[in-house]
Amino acid sequence: MSLPLASASALNRAVGRAGFALLLMVNVISGSRFALAEDQSADFSATVKVDATADSAAAARNLARIDGQRKALTLVIDRLSGSPESAKLPKLDDKAVTDMVESFEVANERMSAVRYLADYTFHFRPSKVRRLVHVVDNASAEAGNKPSSEAAGKPAVTESAAKPIVVLPVYQDGASIVLWDDPNPWREAWGQRTPESPGTVRLTIPLGDAADLAAIDADRAASGKSEALTAITQQSGASDTVVALATARREGDRISGLDISIKRYRSGRLADTQSMTLDAHSGESEGDFLKRAADGVAAEIVAKRNASTRADQQATLSAAVPISTLGDWIQVRDRLASVPAVRKVDLLSLTRQEARIQLRYVGSPDQLRSSLAEVDLDLGGSDPVWRLQRSGPPSLH
Repeated sequence: MSLPLASASALNRAVGRAGFALLLMVNVISGSRFALAEDQSADFSATVKVDATADSAAAARNLARIDGQRKALTLVIDRLSGSPESAKLPKLDDKAVTDMVESFEVANERMSAVRYLADYTFHFRPSKVRRLVHVVDNASAEAGNKPSSEAAGKPAVTESAAKPIVVLPVYQDGASIVLWDDPNPWREAWGQRTPESPGTVRLTIPLGDAADLAAIDADRAASGKSEALTAITQQSGASDTVVALATARREGDRISGLDISIKRYRSGRLADTQSMTLDAHSGESEGDFLKRAADGVAAEIVAKRNASTRADQQATLSAAVPISTLGDWIQVRDRLASVPAVRKVDLLSLTRQEARIQLRYVGSPDQLRSSLAEVDLDLGGSDPVWRLQRSGPPSLH
């Protein structure tokens, strides 16, 4: 049942201000469908990022749309059923999923001859989704699962996700240093690397289109030019940029090894640096060696990033979250659910203007602040009460 804020005054006259506040609190804690009336259709919508490669841009676009609509439907089912970890979508073929789509919107399209990236917003048919949610809920109940992940102390995860890290594969071979120019076998190897495991930080390689070329080049990446790094980070929708500079070592015409410098930048400033030296195996082709090296560097980046979110120090803090609608609180709650450092969110109180929460997290406040910034949440203030608010565009709900 929806509870439109537009009818709050009438409800106050009927049950009194205290009764309304209590009812509102119960609805939030129990995970009821309390979205605004005008936002009800957003309950059946989700925005996802798509990235596909095929023989042509048109084929890649079609693959991206098909994959995106399935991911979006999963997010909607997770949100409505409240059990993202235990509930699985029934096996639906692509046509069945397409039939559930009422409409979709595309933004931020970027493509090359064989690759396609975009942000897709899918709007699903409510009647069909409700039937599917009923199936998922029944399956979850039969498995003995709790109906909501909030019972385990963590809100359901929706489409709010941590931002990726953009990697710039700069290749130096003798006097030549390249990023976008062909040939760049190091960049090609990154395009063929083994994908990251689900749930880990995502690494993305820019397409190298006109906008990327205008933002940064090999020399500016290798020298750490702040403005250029900031531009490519923002353009890629990323949190950080890693410059992976690989310098080839050769024995005659054969590549014998790589000296690799890995520098991570945040907001155009150097945040971390490390180096690796790799040797080619006997009989290993140049392509296989470079792909192995790309996989190794990618693993190091992910491991370093994961380690930065883990620390022996555990802490809690109380924060005030300014809101104007119930939807505002839902969006903040869902973004918090996607932050690895946040272990538990307790809702202490809720009014029409503000939610007060307690966060249990690992790491330092500065690390927490950085992690929250990756999902467009700004943590300000200090003890005893911090202030947490959205810093980016609202996500769909």
